[in-house]
Amino acid sequence: MALWGGRFAAGSSSMFRQVNDSLPFDQVMAVQDLQGSVVWSRALHKAGVLSADEQNQLEDALTQLQQQAEAGDLDFAGSSEEDIHSFVEAALIDKLGDVGRKLHTGRSRNDQVATDFRLWVREHVASLKQDLYTVIRSLLHTANRHQQAIIPGYTHLQRAQPIMFAHWALAYVEMFKRDISRLDDLEARMNQCPLGSGALAGTTYPVDRHDIAQQLGFASPCLNSLDAVSDRDFVLELLFSASTSMMHISRMAEDLIFYNSGEAGFLQLGDTVTSGSSLMPQKKNPDALELMRGKCGRVFGSLQALLVTMKGLPLAYNKDMQEDKEGAIDTVNQWHCCLCIASEVLDSLSLNEQRCREAAAQGYANATELADYLVEKGIPFRTGHDIAGKVVLSAIEAKCPIEDLPLTTLQSVCDKIEDDVYAVLQLEYGINKRNILGGTSAQTVIEALYRELEAMDSQE
Repeated sequence: MALWGGRFAAGSSSMFRQVNDSLPFDQVMAVQDLQGSVVWSRALHKAGVLSADEQNQLEDALTQLQQQAEAGDLDFAGSSEEDIHSFVEAALIDKLGDVGRKLHTGRSRNDQVATDFRLWVREHVASLKQDLYTVIRSLLHTANRHQQAIIPGYTHLQRAQPIMFAHWALAYVEMFKRDISRLDDLEARMNQCPLGSGALAGTTYPVDRHDIAQQLGFASPCLNSLDAVSDRDFVLELLFSASTSMMHISRMAEDLIFYNSGEAGFLQLGDTVTSGSSLMPQKKNPDALELMRGKCGRVFGSLQALLVTMKGLPLAYNKDMQEDKEGAIDTVNQWHCCLCIASEVLDSLSLNEQRCREAAAQGYANATELADYLVEKGIPFRTGHDIAGKVVLSAIEAKCPIEDLPLTTLQSVCDKIEDDVYAVLQLEYGINKRNILGGTSAQTVIEALYRELEAMDSQE
């Protein structure tokens, strides 16, 4: 049943319907459409449009349909309706006849879909925040299992300075906490209700838009009807938040893929998140991590697609905006799946702490400690930096780490170097010297870890 058929003498072509009809994907908003319709029926009753009996009939029928929708019992596949709105209206008319035809009084699909979509996004934002908290818990528990583990820290994918493994995990905790804060901001900004804005200019019926907003859980109604029906900033913010979070997931996946490689050998992934080769029986591939990294492209693409769609649209609603849903629906699904898999990966991994320690001690990562040691001897840092670089050259020529060079060799480069340098060049010294807020000392990291674990406990 087209909601606009009276103006047309002929029906739509099959090809046009294939492009135009949105029920195959906007059916996911069935519950939200029914929730909004219940509230709209109450608003029409208060405005004197519906009798109490008519409103009761509508609310009862809508509640029954909502129960069917929540149970997955509505037959969308067998319907020829254009979208979820016409599907619900047709079901109401089938149940109630002319009473069902009264519900759309004063309402447009423009303000209806804007409201439905905000309700849908709001529901999934709450769920996605819980997914992010789950990943954070997995990171914290993984760090807690390996509190004393030391790994190489990298810049330019070259060994730079040793760090605590827990420090690495806490870095991603910070990223995912920011992802949650972005969703918090999105919830606050989208917390206005479009219903009652009509097609673009508002409605002539005296509905109480503040009451409508309050019943649907919004802080207030949208303040401008043109903006209300044409705003998709909340979808863009959802897609941007997803893209940023997926980028964080991808970076973590890339780290873990490298740490899991034969060349690094820092960790092993569980069998539940890896797969084998059809040809090479020895292979254990980090496919879960690679898929998480790969799915970024489609999420980023959905953000770019909607930005391009919206950039040239005049006010108010245009049918181009129907392109907002498939990308958002897919993005929410992919983001949710990747967050769940990320938790499984983290929970499954086992760290080879001895191999991590050996790698952290290699690559002359203690050269910075030598430069700082020289500063304490009264040498300017830039001069100490040069001296440390020359010591590294000596160690490379001798094919040994700096700490294995004899004192005579060290003093041939700089006579300020004394026996006490060897304590400075030990692995734990460089780590624990960085006992500053945000640093990688064992004390600082473990305190931060316990702080985050306590914060997570308070969320439960």
